[in-house]
Amino acid sequence: MFSGIVQGTREIQEILEDSGTLRLRIDLHRLTEGLQTGASVSVNGVCLSVVQIQKDHVSFDVIRETLNRSNLDGFQKGDRVNIERSLKLQDEIGGHNVSGHVDTTGVISSILNSGNNRDLKITCNTEWTRYLVPKGWIALDGISLTVVDVGLDWFTVSLIPETLQRTIIGSKKEGGRVNLEFDQNTKIIVKTLDAMLPDLEQRLRQSILPKEHLES
Repeated sequence: MFSGIVQGTREIQEILEDSGTLRLRIDLHRLTEGLQTGASVSVNGVCLSVVQIQKDHVSFDVIRETLNRSNLDGFQKGDRVNIERSLKLQDEIGGHNVSGHVDTTGVISSILNSGNNRDLKITCNTEWTRYLVPKGWIALDGISLTVVDVGLDWFTVSLIPETLQRTIIGSKKEGGRVNLEFDQNTKIIVKTLDAMLPDLEQRLRQSILPKEHLES
């Protein structure tokens, strides 16, 4: 479990591909204290398990399902990614509960700079915007952000200078892909309502319409 409060960006040192699986080697300097093989680390919002540790150089394997749902397949050696270590029980949750299970990717369709702040408009498939509400939460490349506005196939977020400096989001351009993880509680509520509504509609029809009409 993560909070969406990115601890910093780190450089990808090596990318190896083997039968559709990628192995990423990342320099996690100053973020390796107590890290063990098998531990979870959020890499650009994707929960990955540590498979090898060599001093500050940490390796992760990324399977095809993860590559299909995220933007990790678009990175190259030397690129930087957002990093967050998993939460401990005593840690303060300054963002929101983030699982690291990326749902899909979105595209930055426009960037608006306003003073020191930056507004991003993100487009994605309409099946995902149903899980968004203004002032709700979303994780963008692992960053916990508040949703500002929501449209049919888009939403907007506002970024403060601290977020722009601490994460890779400040270097993103229009047309860039970002990982999206939607609030798990919202997804559960929407899916529950989806399951209930068809049955509710049928019961309403049975209580309102004449019996002979239903039989026809």
